[in-house]
Amino acid sequence: MKAAAPAPAPDELQTLTQALGQPAGEELVGQLLHFLELLAHWNGTYNLTAVRTREGMLTQHLADCLAVVAPLSRQLAGAGKAPRLLDVGSGGGLPGVVLAACLPQLQVTCVDTVAKKAAFVRQVAAELGLPNLHSVHTRVESMRAGPFDIITSRAFASLGDFTRLTQPLLAPKGQWMAMKGKTPDDELAELPPHVDVFHVEPLSVPGLEAQRCLVWMKLKTPA
Repeated sequence: MKAAAPAPAPDELQTLTQALGQPAGEELVGQLLHFLELLAHWNGTYNLTAVRTREGMLTQHLADCLAVVAPLSRQLAGAGKAPRLLDVGSGGGLPGVVLAACLPQLQVTCVDTVAKKAAFVRQVAAELGLPNLHSVHTRVESMRAGPFDIITSRAFASLGDFTRLTQPLLAPKGQWMAMKGKTPDDELAELPPHVDVFHVEPLSVPGLEAQRCLVWMKLKTPA
């Protein structure tokens, strides 16, 4: 039997967070490494991600999600004591788990249509000790919870479908934060006129040789 690849060491994760300008303390590093271990362990049975190695998960998943923490923190400044975020099509908890761990003041709800993925996120919340992380098994258009200050997605749908399906859950002054690869010009052009794209923010992900950006959107204020 082929030996499992070694798990990323704490100093590797510290180097990664420092490169992103947000050094992590010992407790957070421990939580994130535990999350990677859970993701790798459950992946063998539940097929949570196509990435199979821990090192691949560190770069392609964890680093990718950590890169959005600082931009999200800036947008949440002044949003109140317990802003609410919805992670749509969360899958294995990406980026919801990472955001809940890094921003404990944020109430994070992950929603997915696949029961085993929702169950995985609930297990992660329990094992990492994240009372601000919640998991829902349903279609997002069937949700009655809300409103949410931030609604995010990572490889969930086109921008048009993403905003259409989640608009009823968006707070009056809420924002959409879509994680994308290169700037999705075709999707941007097809957005309805009531959606305001107020910022397309390029991201730099250490160790990832691919384009990444955040598309920030909100509802236009009636004239």
